[in-house]
Amino acid sequence: MNKRGIIIFVTGLVLIGISLSLASSVIPSDVTGPNDVSMSILFEGMFDEISDETLIEPGYSIFTSFGVHSSNVPVLWGIQIVDYQPGDKLSIAISNIFGDDYGVFVLDDPMLFELLEIEQSDTLNFEIQNLGDRNVHVVTMFSEDPENSDAFSDSNSPAMKMVYPLAISGILLLIGIVILMIGVFVILVDLKNYQNNKRSY
Repeated sequence: MNKRGIIIFVTGLVLIGISLSLASSVIPSDVTGPNDVSMSILFEGMFDEISDETLIEPGYSIFTSFGVHSSNVPVLWGIQIVDYQPGDKLSIAISNIFGDDYGVFVLDDPMLFELLEIEQSDTLNFEIQNLGDRNVHVVTMFSEDPENSDAFSDSNSPAMKMVYPLAISGILLLIGIVILMIGVFVILVDLKNYQNNKRSY
């Protein structure tokens, strides 16, 4: 039987292995499980301000703020449920010291990132309410004018040292999966042709 399918299949497995190896090489060694994976750890240096893990009980809210010092700049903000489980849900209401409303966002995934355009120096207030039925631990992250941040412009910054390998790892993983599927398909076709050839004799 033709071995081309097996070769393609193994090539896909090798690419997936390289991808996982590359990703694991840049993840901090103190991350031992999914509940330890904090964006603030993985992308150290990307944000101007990162909160400690904060507990929010069901039905209760916490409040945090971030001061914006420039005008006409974007502000990247994010929130992560560190110990996320299906059914967890947060409401994030954003306003400023003048009472202007920047919107209400709902988080029912492990994390959420949004970009706000700020016209003048301001203080953004965040009310984070736990809409779920269990305690959750959250981390908030803020970055003023992230496009001009050293974390993104400096290739030697901790964030870029993390982003580049993870991006390459993701590309290799996708290519590996596609090649793996092609290999399986070729194996099945070759096997069918082999069986048909045996019957014809």
